[in-house]
Amino acid sequence: MSEKPSGPSGRGLLAGVRVIELASVIMAPYAAQQLGDLGADVIKVEPPTGDMTRHYPPRRHPGMGGPALNLNRNKRSAAIDLKAPHGRDALLALLRTADVFITNLRPQALEKLRLGYDEVAAVNPGLIYANAQGFRSDSRYGTHAAYDDIIQAASGLVWLNHKVSGQPHYVPTVLADKICGMQIVQSVLAALHYREHGGTGQHIEVPMADTMLAFNLVEHLGAAALEADGEFGSARSLSPQRRAQRTADGWMCILPHSDRNWRDFTAFVGRPELAADPRFSTGPDRARNADAFYPLLAELTPRHTSAEWQEFCDRAGIAAAPVLDLESAATTAYAQEGGLLHEAEHPTEGRYRVIGRPVRYSADPEPELRPCPGIGQHTDEVLREAGFDPSLLHSTH
Repeated sequence: MSEKPSGPSGRGLLAGVRVIELASVIMAPYAAQQLGDLGADVIKVEPPTGDMTRHYPPRRHPGMGGPALNLNRNKRSAAIDLKAPHGRDALLALLRTADVFITNLRPQALEKLRLGYDEVAAVNPGLIYANAQGFRSDSRYGTHAAYDDIIQAASGLVWLNHKVSGQPHYVPTVLADKICGMQIVQSVLAALHYREHGGTGQHIEVPMADTMLAFNLVEHLGAAALEADGEFGSARSLSPQRRAQRTADGWMCILPHSDRNWRDFTAFVGRPELAADPRFSTGPDRARNADAFYPLLAELTPRHTSAEWQEFCDRAGIAAAPVLDLESAATTAYAQEGGLLHEAEHPTEGRYRVIGRPVRYSADPEPELRPCPGIGQHTDEVLREAGFDPSLLHSTH
Protein backbone atom coordinates (compact mmCIF):
# COMPACT_ATOMS: atom_id res chain seq x y z
CA MET A 1 0.00 0.00 0.00
CA SER A 2 1.33 3.42 -0.90
CA GLU A 3 1.64 6.15 1.70
CA LYS A 4 -1.75 7.60 2.61
CA PRO A 5 -2.18 11.34 2.24
CA SER A 6 -3.40 13.06 5.37
CA GLY A 7 -7.16 13.22 5.77
CA PRO A 8 -9.32 16.16 6.83
CA SER A 9 -9.28 15.58 10.57
CA GLY A 10 -6.44 13.77 12.29
CA ARG A 11 -8.70 13.37 15.34
CA GLY A 12 -10.47 10.37 16.82
CA LEU A 13 -9.71 6.78 17.74
CA LEU A 14 -9.36 5.78 14.07
CA ALA A 15 -7.36 8.81 12.94
CA GLY A 16 -5.02 7.78 10.14
CA VAL A 17 -7.34 5.05 8.82
CA ARG A 18 -8.73 5.73 5.36
CA VAL A 19 -12.00 4.11 4.25
CA ILE A 20 -13.43 4.09 0.74
CA GLU A 21 -17.19 3.52 0.66
CA LEU A 22 -18.84 2.34 -2.57
CA ALA A 23 -22.36 1.69 -1.38
CA SER A 24 -25.98 2.74 -1.31
CA VAL A 25 -29.11 2.60 0.84
CA ILE A 26 -28.41 2.03 4.57
CA MET A 27 -26.32 -1.02 5.53
CA ALA A 28 -22.85 -0.19 4.21
CA PRO A 29 -23.20 3.63 4.48
CA TYR A 30 -24.23 3.11 8.13
CA ALA A 31 -21.09 1.05 8.71
CA ALA A 32 -18.86 3.68 7.09
CA GLN A 33 -20.60 6.44 9.05
CA GLN A 34 -19.71 4.71 12.32
CA LEU A 35 -16.07 4.45 11.25
CA GLY A 36 -16.14 8.13 10.29
CA ASP A 37 -17.58 9.03 13.68
CA LEU A 38 -14.54 7.30 15.21
CA GLY A 39 -12.16 9.48 13.24
CA ALA A 40 -11.51 7.51 10.05
CA ASP A 41 -11.15 9.48 6.82
CA VAL A 42 -14.17 8.14 4.95
CA ILE A 43 -14.46 8.91 1.24
CA LYS A 44 -17.89 8.16 -0.17
CA VAL A 45 -17.68 7.27 -3.84
CA GLU A 46 -21.10 7.76 -5.42
CA PRO A 47 -22.50 8.27 -8.92
CA PRO A 48 -22.92 11.86 -10.16
CA THR A 49 -26.63 11.59 -9.28
CA GLY A 50 -25.76 10.53 -5.74
CA ASP A 51 -26.49 7.50 -3.59
CA MET A 52 -30.24 6.76 -3.75
CA THR A 53 -30.65 7.50 -0.04
CA ARG A 54 -29.85 11.14 -0.77
CA HIS A 55 -33.20 11.45 -2.49
CA TYR A 56 -35.33 10.02 0.33
CA PRO A 57 -37.73 12.56 1.87
CA PRO A 58 -37.90 14.80 3.72
CA ARG A 59 -35.48 17.22 2.07
CA ARG A 60 -34.98 20.93 1.53
CA HIS A 61 -32.69 20.65 -1.48
CA PRO A 62 -32.07 17.93 -4.11
CA GLY A 63 -29.60 15.27 -3.03
CA MET A 64 -29.77 16.19 0.64
CA GLY A 65 -32.55 13.98 1.98
CA GLY A 66 -33.09 13.80 5.73
CA PRO A 67 -31.70 10.26 6.26
CA ALA A 68 -28.58 11.14 4.25
CA LEU A 69 -27.67 14.03 6.55
CA ASN A 70 -26.76 11.59 9.32
CA LEU A 71 -25.71 8.59 7.21
CA ASN A 72 -23.16 10.69 5.33
CA ARG A 73 -21.76 12.85 8.11
CA ASN A 74 -18.02 12.67 8.75
CA LYS A 75 -17.42 11.69 5.12
CA ARG A 76 -16.07 13.31 1.99
CA SER A 77 -17.94 12.78 -1.27
CA ALA A 78 -16.37 11.92 -4.62
CA ALA A 79 -18.79 11.71 -7.55
CA ILE A 80 -17.41 9.18 -10.04
CA ASP A 81 -19.17 7.44 -12.92
CA LEU A 82 -17.43 4.06 -12.80
CA LYS A 83 -18.63 3.16 -16.30
CA ALA A 84 -17.17 6.29 -17.88
CA PRO A 85 -13.62 6.49 -19.27
CA HIS A 86 -11.12 6.71 -16.40
CA GLY A 87 -13.86 6.24 -13.79
CA ARG A 88 -12.48 2.90 -12.65
CA ASP A 89 -8.93 4.32 -12.77
CA ALA A 90 -9.99 7.13 -10.46
CA LEU A 91 -11.46 4.69 -7.94
CA LEU A 92 -8.36 2.48 -8.06
CA ALA A 93 -6.22 5.54 -7.38
CA LEU A 94 -8.25 6.17 -4.23
CA LEU A 95 -8.09 2.49 -3.24
CA ARG A 96 -4.29 2.53 -3.49
CA THR A 97 -4.28 5.04 -0.62
CA ALA A 98 -6.87 3.24 1.51
CA ASP A 99 -6.89 0.88 4.47
CA VAL A 100 -10.48 -0.27 4.03
CA PHE A 101 -12.91 -0.70 1.14
CA ILE A 102 -16.59 -1.13 2.07
CA THR A 103 -19.13 -1.99 -0.58
CA ASN A 104 -22.58 -3.57 -0.84
CA LEU A 105 -22.57 -3.95 -4.60
CA ARG A 106 -23.41 -7.51 -5.54
CA PRO A 107 -20.38 -9.66 -6.46
CA GLN A 108 -21.44 -9.96 -10.11
CA ALA A 109 -21.69 -6.16 -10.40
CA LEU A 110 -18.22 -5.79 -8.91
CA GLU A 111 -16.84 -8.38 -11.33
CA LYS A 112 -18.43 -6.58 -14.26
CA LEU A 113 -16.69 -3.38 -13.16
CA ARG A 114 -13.46 -5.36 -12.69
CA LEU A 115 -13.47 -4.46 -9.01
CA GLY A 116 -13.44 -7.94 -7.50
CA TYR A 117 -11.13 -8.65 -4.59
CA ASP A 118 -8.27 -10.10 -6.64
CA GLU A 119 -8.22 -7.13 -9.02
CA VAL A 120 -8.31 -4.57 -6.21
CA ALA A 121 -5.78 -6.44 -4.06
CA ALA A 122 -3.38 -6.39 -7.01
CA VAL A 123 -3.04 -2.60 -6.58
CA ASN A 124 -3.21 -2.63 -2.76
CA PRO A 125 -2.36 -5.99 -1.13
CA GLY A 126 -2.79 -4.56 2.38
CA LEU A 127 -6.38 -3.47 1.80
CA ILE A 128 -9.25 -4.71 3.99
CA TYR A 129 -11.92 -5.41 1.35
CA ALA A 130 -15.33 -5.73 3.04
CA ASN A 131 -18.16 -6.81 0.77
CA ALA A 132 -21.70 -7.17 2.14
CA GLN A 133 -24.58 -8.63 0.17
CA GLY A 134 -27.82 -10.51 0.75
CA PHE A 135 -26.53 -14.08 0.51
CA ARG A 136 -23.18 -15.88 0.46
CA SER A 137 -21.55 -15.36 -2.92
CA ASP A 138 -20.81 -19.08 -3.33
CA SER A 139 -24.36 -20.19 -2.47
CA ARG A 140 -27.33 -21.01 -4.67
CA TYR A 141 -28.71 -17.56 -3.86
CA GLY A 142 -25.45 -15.72 -4.44
CA THR A 143 -26.80 -13.70 -7.36
CA HIS A 144 -30.14 -12.82 -5.75
CA ALA A 145 -31.08 -9.25 -4.93
CA ALA A 146 -31.89 -8.57 -1.29
CA TYR A 147 -33.19 -5.75 0.84
CA ASP A 148 -34.07 -5.55 4.51
CA ASP A 149 -37.57 -7.04 4.07
CA ILE A 150 -36.18 -9.96 2.07
CA ILE A 151 -33.62 -10.77 4.75
CA GLN A 152 -36.18 -10.47 7.55
CA ALA A 153 -38.17 -13.14 5.73
CA ALA A 154 -35.22 -15.38 4.82
CA SER A 155 -33.72 -15.33 8.33
CA GLY A 156 -36.87 -16.36 10.21
CA LEU A 157 -37.70 -12.93 11.63
CA VAL A 158 -41.03 -12.61 9.83
CA TRP A 159 -41.91 -16.11 11.02
CA LEU A 160 -41.17 -15.09 14.61
CA ASN A 161 -43.59 -12.19 14.27
CA HIS A 162 -46.17 -14.50 12.73
CA LYS A 163 -45.85 -16.90 15.68
CA VAL A 164 -46.59 -14.08 18.11
CA SER A 165 -49.22 -12.02 16.30
CA GLY A 166 -50.68 -14.38 13.72
CA GLN A 167 -49.57 -11.95 10.99
CA PRO A 168 -46.34 -12.12 8.95
CA HIS A 169 -45.22 -8.63 9.92
CA TYR A 170 -41.86 -7.04 9.25
CA VAL A 171 -40.13 -5.40 12.21
CA PRO A 172 -40.92 -1.68 11.80
CA THR A 173 -37.30 -0.62 11.39
CA VAL A 174 -34.60 -1.68 8.90
CA LEU A 175 -33.22 -4.05 11.50
CA ALA A 176 -31.28 -6.32 9.13
CA ASP A 177 -29.55 -3.40 7.42
CA LYS A 178 -28.44 -1.88 10.70
CA ILE A 179 -27.36 -5.09 12.41
CA CYS A 180 -25.39 -6.11 9.33
CA GLY A 181 -23.87 -2.63 9.22
CA MET A 182 -22.61 -3.13 12.75
CA GLN A 183 -21.30 -6.58 11.74
CA ILE A 184 -19.30 -4.89 8.97
CA VAL A 185 -17.77 -2.49 11.51
CA GLN A 186 -16.84 -5.34 13.86
CA SER A 187 -15.29 -7.33 11.03
CA VAL A 188 -13.31 -4.38 9.68
CA LEU A 189 -11.90 -3.51 13.10
CA ALA A 190 -10.85 -7.15 13.66
CA ALA A 191 -9.13 -7.24 10.26
CA LEU A 192 -7.34 -3.94 10.92
CA HIS A 193 -6.12 -5.31 14.26
CA TYR A 194 -4.87 -8.48 12.55
CA ARG A 195 -3.01 -6.49 9.88
CA GLU A 196 -1.54 -4.13 12.47
CA HIS A 197 -0.02 -7.10 14.29
CA GLY A 198 1.81 -8.61 11.36
CA GLY A 199 -1.07 -9.98 9.32
CA THR A 200 -2.12 -9.14 5.79
CA GLY A 201 -4.95 -7.44 4.01
CA GLN A 202 -7.92 -9.68 3.33
CA HIS A 203 -11.36 -10.12 1.83
CA ILE A 204 -14.30 -10.02 4.27
CA GLU A 205 -17.72 -11.18 3.13
CA VAL A 206 -20.73 -10.25 5.27
CA PRO A 207 -23.83 -12.10 4.01
CA MET A 208 -26.94 -10.51 5.45
CA ALA A 209 -28.95 -13.74 5.61
CA ASP A 210 -26.27 -15.57 7.59
CA THR A 211 -25.70 -12.61 9.90
CA MET A 212 -29.38 -12.26 10.73
CA LEU A 213 -29.94 -16.01 11.09
CA ALA A 214 -27.08 -16.19 13.60
CA PHE A 215 -28.57 -13.16 15.39
CA ASN A 216 -32.04 -14.73 15.60
CA LEU A 217 -30.73 -18.11 16.77
CA VAL A 218 -29.03 -16.74 19.90
CA GLU A 219 -32.11 -17.49 22.02
CA HIS A 220 -34.36 -19.07 19.39
CA LEU A 221 -32.25 -22.14 18.69
CA GLY A 222 -34.12 -23.33 21.77
CA ALA A 223 -34.43 -27.07 22.35
CA ALA A 224 -32.88 -27.70 18.93
CA ALA A 225 -29.50 -26.81 20.49
CA LEU A 226 -29.55 -30.09 22.42
CA GLU A 227 -32.02 -32.31 20.59
CA ALA A 228 -31.95 -33.20 16.90
CA ASP A 229 -35.75 -33.01 16.76
CA GLY A 230 -36.05 -30.22 19.33
CA GLU A 231 -38.21 -27.22 18.61
CA PHE A 232 -36.79 -23.88 17.57
CA GLY A 233 -37.92 -20.81 19.49
CA SER A 234 -37.81 -19.28 22.96
CA ALA A 235 -41.05 -19.85 24.90
CA ARG A 236 -40.82 -16.50 26.70
CA SER A 237 -40.00 -14.46 23.61
CA LEU A 238 -42.67 -16.14 21.50
CA SER A 239 -45.50 -15.85 24.00
CA PRO A 240 -48.35 -13.83 22.45
CA GLN A 241 -49.00 -12.57 25.98
CA ARG A 242 -45.57 -10.93 26.27
CA ARG A 243 -46.50 -7.28 26.11
CA ALA A 244 -46.46 -4.06 28.08
CA GLN A 245 -48.78 -3.81 31.09
CA ARG A 246 -51.57 -1.31 31.64
CA THR A 247 -51.32 0.70 34.86
CA ALA A 248 -54.04 2.75 36.51
CA ASP A 249 -53.21 5.67 34.21
CA GLY A 250 -50.97 4.48 31.38
CA TRP A 251 -48.71 1.74 30.07
CA MET A 252 -45.42 0.39 31.40
CA CYS A 253 -42.98 -2.43 30.94
CA ILE A 254 -42.47 -4.00 34.37
CA LEU A 255 -40.21 -7.04 34.57
CA PRO A 256 -39.77 -8.72 37.98
CA HIS A 257 -36.96 -10.87 36.62
CA SER A 258 -35.17 -12.34 39.64
CA ASP A 259 -36.84 -14.48 42.28
CA ARG A 260 -36.39 -11.68 44.81
CA ASN A 261 -37.99 -9.24 42.34
CA TRP A 262 -40.98 -11.56 42.09
CA ARG A 263 -41.38 -11.86 45.85
CA ASP A 264 -41.22 -8.07 46.25
CA PHE A 265 -43.66 -7.57 43.39
CA THR A 266 -46.26 -9.98 44.77
CA ALA A 267 -46.00 -8.39 48.22
CA PHE A 268 -46.50 -4.90 46.75
CA VAL A 269 -49.74 -5.92 45.03
CA GLY A 270 -50.99 -7.75 48.11
CA ARG A 271 -50.70 -11.24 46.63
CA PRO A 272 -47.68 -12.74 48.47
CA GLU A 273 -49.00 -16.28 47.98
CA LEU A 274 -48.16 -16.01 44.27
CA ALA A 275 -44.45 -16.09 45.11
CA ALA A 276 -44.83 -19.74 46.02
CA ASP A 277 -46.99 -20.70 43.01
CA PRO A 278 -45.01 -23.52 41.35
CA ARG A 279 -45.71 -22.05 37.92
CA PHE A 280 -43.88 -18.84 38.79
CA SER A 281 -41.58 -19.50 41.77
CA THR A 282 -38.31 -19.48 39.77
CA GLY A 283 -37.08 -17.63 36.70
CA PRO A 284 -37.14 -20.75 34.48
CA ASP A 285 -40.68 -21.48 35.71
CA ARG A 286 -41.84 -17.98 34.77
CA ALA A 287 -40.20 -18.25 31.33
CA ARG A 288 -41.66 -21.69 30.68
CA ASN A 289 -45.12 -20.54 31.72
CA ALA A 290 -44.97 -17.16 30.01
CA ASP A 291 -48.47 -17.58 28.55
CA ALA A 292 -49.84 -17.57 32.11
CA PHE A 293 -47.27 -15.25 33.71
CA TYR A 294 -47.83 -12.21 31.49
CA PRO A 295 -51.66 -12.25 31.82
CA LEU A 296 -51.15 -12.39 35.59
CA LEU A 297 -48.97 -9.26 35.42
CA ALA A 298 -51.63 -7.58 33.27
CA GLU A 299 -54.23 -8.40 35.93
CA LEU A 300 -52.16 -6.93 38.77
CA THR A 301 -50.51 -3.80 37.36
CA PRO A 302 -53.70 -1.67 37.06
CA ARG A 303 -53.75 -1.52 40.87
CA HIS A 304 -51.25 1.37 40.85
CA THR A 305 -50.43 4.40 38.74
CA SER A 306 -47.36 4.53 36.54
CA ALA A 307 -45.66 6.93 38.97
CA GLU A 308 -46.37 4.60 41.89
CA TRP A 309 -45.01 1.64 39.96
CA GLN A 310 -41.87 3.51 38.95
CA GLU A 311 -41.19 4.64 42.51
CA PHE A 312 -41.67 1.12 43.87
CA CYS A 313 -39.65 -0.58 41.12
CA ASP A 314 -36.75 1.85 41.52
CA ARG A 315 -36.73 1.21 45.26
CA ALA A 316 -36.96 -2.57 44.86
CA GLY A 317 -34.45 -2.84 42.02
CA ILE A 318 -37.05 -4.09 39.54
CA ALA A 319 -36.53 -3.16 35.91
CA ALA A 320 -39.33 -0.89 34.75
CA ALA A 321 -39.95 1.88 32.24
CA PRO A 322 -42.94 3.72 30.80
CA VAL A 323 -44.00 3.01 27.22
CA LEU A 324 -42.85 6.02 25.20
CA ASP A 325 -43.56 7.00 21.64
CA LEU A 326 -40.43 7.59 19.55
CA GLU A 327 -40.56 11.37 19.87
CA SER A 328 -40.88 11.16 23.64
CA ALA A 329 -38.05 8.62 23.86
CA ALA A 330 -35.77 10.98 21.93
CA THR A 331 -36.68 14.08 23.95
CA THR A 332 -36.91 12.88 27.56
CA ALA A 333 -34.69 14.57 30.14
CA TYR A 334 -32.50 11.44 30.03
CA ALA A 335 -32.04 11.67 26.26
CA GLN A 336 -31.46 15.42 26.33
CA GLU A 337 -28.86 15.17 29.09
CA GLY A 338 -26.93 12.62 27.05
CA GLY A 339 -27.10 14.74 23.91
CA LEU A 340 -27.95 11.77 21.71
CA LEU A 341 -30.24 13.90 19.59
CA HIS A 342 -29.07 17.47 19.22
CA GLU A 343 -29.25 20.33 16.77
CA ALA A 344 -26.49 21.53 14.46
CA GLU A 345 -26.11 23.96 11.59
CA HIS A 346 -25.53 22.53 8.12
CA PRO A 347 -23.76 24.80 5.59
CA THR A 348 -26.54 24.40 3.00
CA GLU A 349 -29.46 22.78 4.83
CA GLY A 350 -29.67 25.03 7.88
CA ARG A 351 -30.72 23.70 11.28
CA TYR A 352 -31.12 19.96 11.49
CA ARG A 353 -31.07 17.22 14.08
CA VAL A 354 -28.00 15.07 14.54
CA ILE A 355 -28.11 11.53 15.92
CA GLY A 356 -25.21 11.48 18.36
CA ARG A 357 -22.74 8.69 19.01
CA PRO A 358 -24.23 6.42 21.70
CA VAL A 359 -20.93 4.96 22.97
CA ARG A 360 -18.62 7.02 25.16
CA TYR A 361 -14.84 6.67 25.18
CA SER A 362 -12.73 8.22 27.94
CA ALA A 363 -9.87 8.78 25.46
CA ASP A 364 -12.09 10.34 22.78
CA PRO A 365 -14.55 12.51 24.72
CA GLU A 366 -15.56 14.99 22.01
CA PRO A 367 -16.10 13.39 18.60
CA GLU A 368 -15.85 15.78 15.68
CA LEU A 369 -18.91 16.39 13.53
CA ARG A 370 -18.31 17.17 9.88
CA PRO A 371 -21.65 17.67 8.12
CA CYS A 372 -22.92 15.59 5.22
CA PRO A 373 -21.21 16.83 2.03
CA GLY A 374 -22.95 17.70 -1.19
CA ILE A 375 -22.77 15.15 -4.00
CA GLY A 376 -19.21 15.20 -5.31
CA GLN A 377 -18.18 18.09 -3.08
CA HIS A 378 -14.69 16.67 -2.56
CA THR A 379 -14.09 14.90 -5.88
CA ASP A 380 -11.18 17.03 -7.06
CA GLU A 381 -9.69 17.28 -3.58
CA VAL A 382 -9.50 13.56 -2.85
CA LEU A 383 -8.37 12.61 -6.35
CA ARG A 384 -5.51 15.12 -6.24
CA GLU A 385 -4.52 13.75 -2.84
CA ALA A 386 -4.33 10.32 -4.48
CA GLY A 387 -2.21 11.63 -7.35
CA PHE A 388 -4.96 11.38 -9.95
CA ASP A 389 -5.78 14.20 -12.35
CA PRO A 390 -9.51 15.03 -11.88
CA SER A 391 -9.73 16.47 -15.40
CA LEU A 392 -9.43 12.93 -16.76
CA LEU A 393 -12.97 12.23 -15.51
CA HIS A 394 -14.27 14.74 -18.03
CA SER A 395 -12.25 13.25 -20.85
CA THR A 396 -14.05 11.28 -23.58
CA HIS A 397 -11.00 9.09 -24.28
